[in-house]
Amino acid sequence: MAIIYQARLEPTKPEILHRLLASRPWGEAGELEVLGAYRFDDPDGEVGIECHLVRVGETVYHLPLTYRPAPLEDGEDALIGTLQHSVLGERFVYDGLGDEVALECFRRALCGQQEQAELEIHDAEDRRVDTRTHSVSLSLELDEGESLPTDDDLLSGGEPFTIARTVGDLDGTVRLVAEWSDGRGVLAAY
Repeated sequence: MAIIYQARLEPTKPEILHRLLASRPWGEAGELEVLGAYRFDDPDGEVGIECHLVRVGETVYHLPLTYRPAPLEDGEDALIGTLQHSVLGERFVYDGLGDEVALECFRRALCGQQEQAELEIHDAEDRRVDTRTHSVSLSLELDEGESLPTDDDLLSGGEPFTIARTVGDLDGTVRLVAEWSDGRGVLAAY
């Protein structure tokens, strides 16, 4: 279960997403439309993992972020910046594809071992006040006759899995698929 606080963020998430897109060679600057987001739970409960789908022009980007209470060791290349969270304080925001905690969530999702997190809204005193429906729903698709990969399949150094930066048709026999209000696309594949 992902806890979402009723909080003020400075900078805002759209500003962080815009900063990420503008700072990477695969991204682009421009008017950003947020399509939705989904979350994974960190089994250790330390790292927030939130993945955004945004549209700039005709391109839909998949932007996994991690939020940490302290800097990620050797994570300078993945650092997007910091934000002030009115409940949790300073958070270090990373490109999730440069954070092993997020990568492990995608690996477990492709193995059928982790689903997207349920969303609970909490107030500043950490009391649950509501739940939120998913703006992006995830599911697994397998080619006919295929089975889910095992940890060994994904960790043995064999065929790697891929996580999309832009949403399209990733190739693979096992696919993590997202659906949102006006679209559908593959986010990760093995």
